[in-house]
Amino acid sequence: MSALFKKLIQEATRLTRHGSLQEATRAIQQALGRATAAPKPPAASPWKAASDVIDVVARPMPQPVSEPVRPLHTPVEPASNDGPGEFTEATFTHAGTARAYKLYTPPHAIAQPAQPLPLVLMLHGCTQNPDDFATGTGMNALALEHGFVVVYPAQNQKANAQRCWNWFTPADQQRDTGEAAWLAALVHEVTRLRAIDPARVYVAGLSAGGAMASVLGHTHPDVFAAVGVHSGLACGVASNVISALSVMKNGRSAAGATSKASKLPTIVFHGDADKTVHPHNAEAVLQTAIGQATTTAKTSEGQAARGQSYTRTTYQTADGSSIAENWTLHGAGHAWSGGSAKGSYTDPLGPNASAEMWRFFAEHPRKTVH
Repeated sequence: MSALFKKLIQEATRLTRHGSLQEATRAIQQALGRATAAPKPPAASPWKAASDVIDVVARPMPQPVSEPVRPLHTPVEPASNDGPGEFTEATFTHAGTARAYKLYTPPHAIAQPAQPLPLVLMLHGCTQNPDDFATGTGMNALALEHGFVVVYPAQNQKANAQRCWNWFTPADQQRDTGEAAWLAALVHEVTRLRAIDPARVYVAGLSAGGAMASVLGHTHPDVFAAVGVHSGLACGVASNVISALSVMKNGRSAAGATSKASKLPTIVFHGDADKTVHPHNAEAVLQTAIGQATTTAKTSEGQAARGQSYTRTTYQTADGSSIAENWTLHGAGHAWSGGSAKGSYTDPLGPNASAEMWRFFAEHPRKTVH
């Protein structure tokens, strides 16, 4: 590492900590421009969003091809507490770290508190919060319909200025330390508060939250039965801000990710017009989940009710078991497919990612509970 490169990175870190995000981004771009390790994309490539750094620092709002995404600076309506069930807020502390979270419990779980139900851990993207994410994904409505509990942890600004999950930090990619350990402990806390079936605990997330979901699939395969990653990145593809920005911009093959496959069933959604997280990252997420397993792929084309086309590829192992699904959303940007326009980072025109993730989760209870 050259002295100038190191100096630029140190300056970017200092600016980030002080909230000078545009200046930090410029310093990072300058450092990346001088780094020789990261290949440059072809001149004609549309993936030019080095300034779109939501999953590490912050970024301007992207504009998906299919429909403009709701601007983040517009206040988001809080998720309603008036519907059936309970949507409560609390704080959980583990290993000296306290974060808030919101918990949705469907009505029949309240009426029959001893009946074990599935649990879905939902991880928001940068600048989002539990209310926003619950509103945008509509996951509480699915939980009401199908009977499962949903927990939405909130990243705080002390941990990350833009409330991003720190998916790219080595200490947060380990089983017993950092955010991965805290999130797994939160799941255990919810199982203490509610009757949860340990064979049906799942995790899903958007963007930085999707990347952290991939991390949890690798660090805690004994906790989670399946993983959903929307517009995210694979566990292990980055170890600092610079490598995170590089892989977001250029994509990365699975060779740059963790060498050990999670072997957890994984469903992936990614827009092929995403200028924030390169679509090639979807391939890395799938590969790090499947590993060296021999699979058969089946591909089909479809179109959502509101017009967006997609390609769905399913993967089965030699014994016929489903191991993964990949939904490529044609013309879609960095947004939750089929989400509500009342939430941020949603694309209402796409297939319903929340419904498809739940369908996939319901098909994949863990066969062996550790």
